[in-house]
Amino acid sequence: MLQESAVEIAESVRSGQRSAAEVLDATLRAISAADPELNAWVVIDEDLARRAAESVDDAVARGLDPGPLAGVPLGVKDLENCAGFPTGQGSLLYADAAAAEEDSVHVARLRLAGAVPVGKTTAPEFGTLNFTRNKATGTTRNPWDPSRTPGGSSGGSAAAVASGMLPMATASDGGGSTRIPASFSGLVGFKASHGRVPHPTPQASQTSVLGVLTTTVADAARHLDVAAGPDDRDRLSLPPSGIRYEEASRSLDVGRLRVAWSADLGFAAVDPEVEELARTAAEALVAAAGMHTVERRVRLSDPIRTWMSSGAVDLWLDLEEGMWPDRADDLSSQSRRVFELTEQMTVPRYAATLQQRQRFQVEVAAMFSDVDVWLTPTTAVPAFAADGGPPEQIAGRPVGPAEATPFTMLSNLAWGPACSVPAGVTSEGLPVGLQIMGRRHRDEVVLRLAQLFEEARPWPRWAPGPA
Repeated sequence: MLQESAVEIAESVRSGQRSAAEVLDATLRAISAADPELNAWVVIDEDLARRAAESVDDAVARGLDPGPLAGVPLGVKDLENCAGFPTGQGSLLYADAAAAEEDSVHVARLRLAGAVPVGKTTAPEFGTLNFTRNKATGTTRNPWDPSRTPGGSSGGSAAAVASGMLPMATASDGGGSTRIPASFSGLVGFKASHGRVPHPTPQASQTSVLGVLTTTVADAARHLDVAAGPDDRDRLSLPPSGIRYEEASRSLDVGRLRVAWSADLGFAAVDPEVEELARTAAEALVAAAGMHTVERRVRLSDPIRTWMSSGAVDLWLDLEEGMWPDRADDLSSQSRRVFELTEQMTVPRYAATLQQRQRFQVEVAAMFSDVDVWLTPTTAVPAFAADGGPPEQIAGRPVGPAEATPFTMLSNLAWGPACSVPAGVTSEGLPVGLQIMGRRHRDEVVLRLAQLFEEARPWPRWAPGPA
């Protein structure tokens, strides 16, 4: 197990106290020890990783600064391009994909900052599920309890970080796919405002934000300092904020902020133990930050339906010519069902989904009209069975699969920043997350509150599991 955070590793490598090659060796040993049980990796390439580590060590030897992530071993989610590795999309449709020739914009920035990509981490097919299982790579398991899922869709990244294989792995969040695994696996999962990190691949839904899973808020803040900034390939990417997020996470004054708590956002069924742990954590954060609590009711249209209808078109963008319906049998049942249901979608029907989303965005704007921060549980339940899928009942109420994770979609649809931090552990020893949601473009506020909570309520940074 690697005992250091990404920031600690980077500073030790930059100063010459240890080499990137030594860090990589420790990472490979940790992967070898933990992954046979967890199945967090699609592919690992020691030669590619060693060349990247040697490049970092060479820069240090020549008196150069290799960057703020110098020597930090990095897992890359299998939905994102990393040069030299295939991008399998968690699907048999891409099982024979050639190695990517270029990094994504996101990975390129992390590599330029000195990070050392080790391999690709598992994801459900096209990143559509809140658990990580697919036909191509099988089931990924939670290091806190291998019978449970680490969440999805960034489940492989979560399992790798929570087990101590490495301190940082990329994630993407189109409806909670960074924050759900963070909650289920006891990690920090920060989703930036939409456009803060460029995302140049096509998105009909315009909901997905690239990020990382880490064990500390400082690591998440340093990642944002490295990854944020405009790119002409993404017309929604934001201009430079002028904010140093790592510094802001340590020093921003948040004492005059208005904060509201909601256990259910007015519609969700929530496991009572999850609600209690998240509520207690919210109270601790309010006290630590000295914020002013306000009582507000939430009035929202169904965010689950809004999110699912607006995101269906994204799946069609993942297909290449000849895949549908010719290779329908290679798809997971969930993906295939979406294609079948939307194959004949009409323009009027699609227009109706856009109108529904606009109404929802107005409702969210009203939520933040006199509230700066909303606190909720991150998920409605703790991690469920890795092989069984989401629960069919929550607190005695019948629910659909997405209702296990109903709270995260709001920030994706409204483009605001949000972070899941570990709120505690259930009686069964499973992590639970507290979600901090901020106003659009106020990423520094969410990071500062997450940091204050980490200082007030330190959490176990790794699972007491295989590693």
